[in-house]
Amino acid sequence: MKVLMIFDQTQSGLGGKESADLALGGKMMPIGSCNMFEKQLKDAGGKIVGTLYCGNGTFMKDPETVSKKFAAMAKKIQPDVVICGPCFNYAEYGVMAAKTALTIHEHTDIPVFAMMSKECEKAISDYKDKVYILKMPIKGGTGLNQALANMITFTKMLVNKEDVMAFVKEHVY
Repeated sequence: MKVLMIFDQTQSGLGGKESADLALGGKMMPIGSCNMFEKQLKDAGGKIVGTLYCGNGTFMKDPETVSKKFAAMAKKIQPDVVICGPCFNYAEYGVMAAKTALTIHEHTDIPVFAMMSKECEKAISDYKDKVYILKMPIKGGTGLNQALANMITFTKMLVNKEDVMAFVKEHVY
């Protein structure tokens, strides 16, 4: 199970709010927050084949172009699934993740989903009926381990083309 991650500047480990202008880029390896769940993913038969990233500010200046570039990069890498997040409660990252997930869904046949906390209200309200958005707690909130386990379960279900409706009812906005 080949997994492609899409992060903002913070989750990629390439800066914080001061790095919002980070250019679109990628590494063909796990970086940044991947260490939170890389072992669980490996235990489930998965491997992170790449991490794409972009600063929130860079994305917000031209969301259409950046999300299409993410989709083109995903198509070139050919993962089994793309995960946009986890975004925690970072609202701009939530918008970036949801918009990117939708664009990947519209321009490829790669299964994709976003993951964020309920505090990413704009992204959830604008995109929940168009793309899967998996629930998770805010940064520092309780339930992170369970949310990451759910992320891996959902990843496997999508890759294996299983019926996800019962899972979606419980764990997706």
